[in-house]
Amino acid sequence: MPNTALITGASSGIGMEFARYHAKKGGDLVVVARRQEPLEALKAELESAHGVSVLVIAQDIGSPEEATELFNTVKAHNIDVDILINNAGFGGHGSFLERDLAKDQAMIDLNISALVTLSHLFGNDMKTRNGGKMLQVSSTASFMPGPYQAVYFATKAFVTSFSQAIDQEMRKDGITSTALCPGLVNTEFVATADLAGTGLANQKGATPASVAKCGYDAMMKGELIAINDPKLSMMLNWLTPLMPRRQVLKMVANMQAK
Repeated sequence: MPNTALITGASSGIGMEFARYHAKKGGDLVVVARRQEPLEALKAELESAHGVSVLVIAQDIGSPEEATELFNTVKAHNIDVDILINNAGFGGHGSFLERDLAKDQAMIDLNISALVTLSHLFGNDMKTRNGGKMLQVSSTASFMPGPYQAVYFATKAFVTSFSQAIDQEMRKDGITSTALCPGLVNTEFVATADLAGTGLANQKGATPASVAKCGYDAMMKGELIAINDPKLSMMLNWLTPLMPRRQVLKMVANMQAK
């Protein structure tokens, strides 16, 4: 099986659980995030428990240039990445016109531009070796517009669309791309996105470990989209598309209003 996985946003939450799940299967890792201390702790944990090799790269990848720097760093270590898990990303609550434009532009840079850059660079590297797998961490937010998280929902719509398109293109080269679209997950996301006090945040979230397993297993099977909750999958694929668009917008706005 493919051995080395690169995981962005690996210092907590779903990213950390991806690393644990891959290491449990005997795979080596490149773990990437801005915070070095939790990455070093994760490295010590996984190397001790599973005898795998873990390379820590503490770096911001919030721009195409920084994403390219990450690729060059990995290549300088003579590491071939067999699995790319684009997990890094963030959201932010608030009315679009009242939010800091720079923060929303930074969100686009990380959630979209860096993800596209890494997929292109590592994808071409995989192509030369006739195979590889990608997991693009998206969201159920990608299935609808998101009043009060307008830019975040839109970035995830891009990710889900992009992932499916490149999968179709790359399969002839032995490469697959899977979009993981979870609902609410019990991670730092709610706090960092300022979602406390919303109806969305009051729902029961899934564990990061269960979501990571869902996405990883789907990626290994080469599935196009993975939704961790069967009820959410039914609603998003069969019910929401039939609802009047204005009704969907009002429903999402009410869920995210404080």
